[in-house]
Amino acid sequence: MENKYITVAYKLYSIEDGERDFVEEAPAEHPFQFISGLGMTLDAFESQLTGLNVGDKFDFTIGAADAYGEYDEEHVIDLPKNIFLIDGKFDSERVVEGAVIPLMTAEGQRINGSVVEVKDDVVVMDMNHPLAGCDLNFVGEVVTSRLATNEELAEVARMMSGGCSGGCGSCGGGCGDHECGDDCGCEGGCCH
Repeated sequence: MENKYITVAYKLYSIEDGERDFVEEAPAEHPFQFISGLGMTLDAFESQLTGLNVGDKFDFTIGAADAYGEYDEEHVIDLPKNIFLIDGKFDSERVVEGAVIPLMTAEGQRINGSVVEVKDDVVVMDMNHPLAGCDLNFVGEVVTSRLATNEELAEVARMMSGGCSGGCGSCGGGCGDHECGDDCGCEGGCCH
């Protein structure tokens, strides 16, 4: 399979319980970019775009199961407050209801969780993706679609191995410094 360098301008809407809400926009001046066949974005998203040409418009919906999965109540967990201590003091400025907090799993994987509630001895965290349980509706246009160059493929290989020399195409030039969810110009952060 050929690796294509694709950029798209789009508006993303989430659909949950029949309600359609605007989530984000990737304008033509700063399109979302990826190389097909490398797992850089949702498979269902990529499969909708790889056959399109420059200037083609699209309007498709990806079901929750093929996007970020169904919402799972078991992913709402209680974490001891002591893991949120800074210099022996609870971080009450950043650990507040609604805040997104970067965490690390026992295996060293970086993940984000949303604070649901701060209790006396625990912090209730929602570890579901913010768009879990939502169908995703993408409406937009293909800006670029061409074969990826060897340099672009090498850059992605460096990015995926944790290194970044000379900037990272799909992460606004600094993917090594970003965690999932950070505003780095990628849809939802550098994990896509």
